[in-house]
Amino acid sequence: MKKHLAIRNILIDIVLCGAALMVFALFHHVLPRQQQSVGIVIPNPYKTESPKEGGSLALPEDTVLLASGSATGVNLTAARNSRKQNNGIGWGSRNGMGDKGGSALTGSGEAEEAADDTPIADKFADKYTDTVVVTENSYSSPDISITVSEETTDHGRVTYYLADIYVRDITCFQSALARGTYGSGYRDSISDMAALTNALLAINGDYYGNTNEGVVIRNGVIYRANRTNCDVCVLYYDGRMEVMPGSAFDMQEAIENGAWQAWTFGPALLDTDGSVLTSFASTNRIISANPRTAIGYYEPGHYCMVVVDGRGESAGITLPGLSKLFYDLGCTAAYNLDGGNSSIMVWQDAVINDPSGGGRESSDALLIAEVNRYE
Repeated sequence: MKKHLAIRNILIDIVLCGAALMVFALFHHVLPRQQQSVGIVIPNPYKTESPKEGGSLALPEDTVLLASGSATGVNLTAARNSRKQNNGIGWGSRNGMGDKGGSALTGSGEAEEAADDTPIADKFADKYTDTVVVTENSYSSPDISITVSEETTDHGRVTYYLADIYVRDITCFQSALARGTYGSGYRDSISDMAALTNALLAINGDYYGNTNEGVVIRNGVIYRANRTNCDVCVLYYDGRMEVMPGSAFDMQEAIENGAWQAWTFGPALLDTDGSVLTSFASTNRIISANPRTAIGYYEPGHYCMVVVDGRGESAGITLPGLSKLFYDLGCTAAYNLDGGNSSIMVWQDAVINDPSGGGRESSDALLIAEVNRYE
């Protein structure tokens, strides 16, 4: 009798422990919850007077960037000193950051660009129109030019959707957060995020809410500044886009250079000189053919967004294949975002690709939207 009673008590304890673990997992990984945000706004150096002589934007030396969801912080001065001690490379490497971590980039992590001080507002004048002109696959206005096409590669086995984008004002290249809230567990459809922001074009982002890792800068606001082994992509107010190893990212430099957006996912799809990458620091599961979402950069003011269908009539594409695609498009930098069922492109209020599994909601989206009102 005592033996049966002891067994029953053990079983009850196991059930209670299991229930507690389920509640813990639900709270931490399923239920939406806001996270502590750095909350620092990076001023636009092209529209805001600089607080420092010579146009340099900087925080005070003792400023601390709080890590999301924790009481610890990243001291910019300490991070800068650490970078010097690591031969000029950021926060230093860190292992065990997930199967998409690591970087195959070679060189300094800073792409060499031909000197061109022309503001993006003065570039590509022939791409814009005095009034809004809309067709089935294009849109143009005084600030934006977009052309969307459906393409195939790999002898017709792979279908992808290409948006060729010109912006006169970089603030037309925006990000959206699900439910307008920074945190974990918040998700929305890309269509809803596009509709709420009046976006002309939208794709899924890096699904920042699925991890506490890395850098999150959205529309000039620093939300998170945690270490990462993943490649980081930064879009600056002057229109430049740079992809670098996470260990090479320096928040102080990002602030001084005027970062407008920053994403943590990757990997980089082109080397620092714009050449094809054939090997990636990732698992075979990630490298193999899958649906993909990625962004490409030609030069300041000219970008592209690509969504590749997969796991259906379209076979999906490998990371080496995606690298070759962006090289063939003529991009000088390219960056992989969240893929699989997340890969969705919305154009003029409609999903135009065939998302795997019907698609899934995400914590964020990349958007092209008007910042000025045109009839």
